[in-house]
Amino acid sequence: MANPLAGEVDLVIDGERRSLKLTLGALAELEACLEAGTLIDLVERFESGGFSTRDVLALIVAGLRGGGWRGTGADLLGAEIEGGPIEAARVAAVLLARAFTVPSA
Repeated sequence: MANPLAGEVDLVIDGERRSLKLTLGALAELEACLEAGTLIDLVERFESGGFSTRDVLALIVAGLRGGGWRGTGADLLGAEIEGGPIEAARVAAVLLARAFTVPSA
């Protein structure tokens, strides 16, 4: 079960619940794979609703890797995500928000 105070978000992939987290290493990897802009640009795209499926996939992969998974984006191309693309986008947005939000006391 994901710990939101630790920035974690759960996602069910191929029937298996996984906890995603954007660690510093995962964020660095994510920034390196972004074709255009910075992490701030990515946050702005999500805030405005102008994100792409590539953005969603990159965030999901980075979050999975931050949670200990060792796969790649190619490994997810045929995977079944419970809730489909809408759930994947929701989880990506929550994951991004939790990475840059300080929990309240």
